[in-house]
Amino acid sequence: MLKKLLLFILVIIVVMQFFPPAENTSDTTPPTDLFKVEKVPETVEATLVTACYDCHSNKTNYPWYASIEPLSYWLANHIDEGKKHLNFSQWNSYSPKKKAHKLEEISEAVTEGWMPLDSYTLIHKEAKLTEAQSKAVADWAQMLHLKYQLKDLPQ
Repeated sequence: MLKKLLLFILVIIVVMQFFPPAENTSDTTPPTDLFKVEKVPETVEATLVTACYDCHSNKTNYPWYASIEPLSYWLANHIDEGKKHLNFSQWNSYSPKKKAHKLEEISEAVTEGWMPLDSYTLIHKEAKLTEAQSKAVADWAQMLHLKYQLKDLPQ
């Protein structure tokens, strides 16, 4: 019985290799991208690209293991979830109120250390933020947050 179950699982995994999920790649940066519409300091931009953009934009740099099933399905789900919460490629389509809220979350996430996720930094060591990087991103997000809070005030 165990042999049949293992054989069945193996067959499923082999079949999955022929039906990979769609990749989150784009050749161009849309005009709604954060970097197209906001002034972002170079150091913060570099940090966001390295630590955030793979899961929170329309352009993922896939690691070598991304073409192995079922890992590619796990990655695709992870990216879809990340983009549901925040998609930097769609930044300018957010309302000022939503931008303010997202910036508040960004600041909180890097300050408290729950972003980037441990499961991401485990394999992507370069995405682990230093104290200086966390502070720079948090400070930038808080500054931009104020801008959007002011935009949302009644005139």
